[in-house]
Amino acid sequence: MHARISRGIAAAGLILAAGVAVSQESKNRVAAHSDWSVFEAEQPAQCWSVSAPKETINTRDGRVVAARRGDILLFVSYIPDSGVNGQVSFTGGYPFRDGSTVSVDVAGSTFELFTDGEMAWSASDEDDKKIIAALKRGAEATVVGISSRGTRTEDKFSLFGFTAAVEEAEKRCSS
Repeated sequence: MHARISRGIAAAGLILAAGVAVSQESKNRVAAHSDWSVFEAEQPAQCWSVSAPKETINTRDGRVVAARRGDILLFVSYIPDSGVNGQVSFTGGYPFRDGSTVSVDVAGSTFELFTDGEMAWSASDEDDKKIIAALKRGAEATVVGISSRGTRTEDKFSLFGFTAAVEEAEKRCSS
């Protein structure tokens, strides 16, 4: 698990930079597939597919509330030099509640991501493979998290273009 966490933390810096890249339509964007984009950077080589949610609902005590959030992004990353080969991650645009998890629901199959600060990752490479397979088959993914202030967030991501984007990111960064 420790290797997974350190790889996840290493990828987090790249992913947070990717969030800025997505919002600014960076020169690193190499493709768009419907609702998903593909980015590529060098030194170290890294590729990622990413999407922003189509719908966001924030609630506290069962009531819809306004919440200030940064970039909300769902990623699949490939960083060959760090051993990252299809890592699923999510940033909710806020710090997650300590010790909380994030759930990803795709057509009734639910997966759990562990949190650290503003990032969430799956626990293993095997979990990544299962999540990616579900995302490839699905039409929508719902990601639910809890902020450090107790706000429940529900973000709905379209999966149109997911398969093409993730396969392109993988191909661009295959070792």
